[in-house]
Amino acid sequence: MKDMLTVALPKGKLFDDAIELLQEAGLNTKGLSENSRKLVIHNEKDRVKYIICRPTDIPTFVEYGAADFGIVGKDTIVEQDKDIMELVDLRFGFCRFVVALPDASAKGRDLTQFNYRRVATKFPKVAETFFAEKGMQVEIIKLHGNIELAPAVGLADMIVDIVSTGRTLKENNLTAVEDIFTATARLIANRVAYRLKHKRIQPLVERVRSLVKDKEVTY
Repeated sequence: MKDMLTVALPKGKLFDDAIELLQEAGLNTKGLSENSRKLVIHNEKDRVKYIICRPTDIPTFVEYGAADFGIVGKDTIVEQDKDIMELVDLRFGFCRFVVALPDASAKGRDLTQFNYRRVATKFPKVAETFFAEKGMQVEIIKLHGNIELAPAVGLADMIVDIVSTGRTLKENNLTAVEDIFTATARLIANRVAYRLKHKRIQPLVERVRSLVKDKEVTY
């Protein structure tokens, strides 16, 4: 069906807010669950197909046209730098990118004193750009999880990661010493789909924009 819309939804912390928003915007989201083993859900009546996937995969699904549009965090968009359209700031899923040091190292010291040190992160592009702009040379170590562990075992001197409340940093004796940028969830679209299915996508985009414009940013 050529006018079927395919929507990529993120598993994890953004899922419930994404479902609620799409429902408010008029899409039928009944039966969608991130815990379901069914990863493709068709709604023939509304001509919508949902795919449920890892947040880090959503820009790829959208860029290649496997999904017409999707919802994903700004942090993932910046790190991956895919050829996609960023349409609306959805104002939920707030987090911030920070540089964090072990508590003992952070006391009374400036970040520039850590030149030529090692940095652990899941976001090497963000980290590399940040330190290059500060004129610092560091060694970036890419990890896929538990970034806070790296300074504790001597793998890295500091980390670059996203934080929401800062609780995880505190529990692992780390102190955020510099903010890089803040991020929230975004509505993104495939460039070709946005043009070819404009009559279906644009009204939805306008409804979403109207729904979120006066909302407070939430975690």
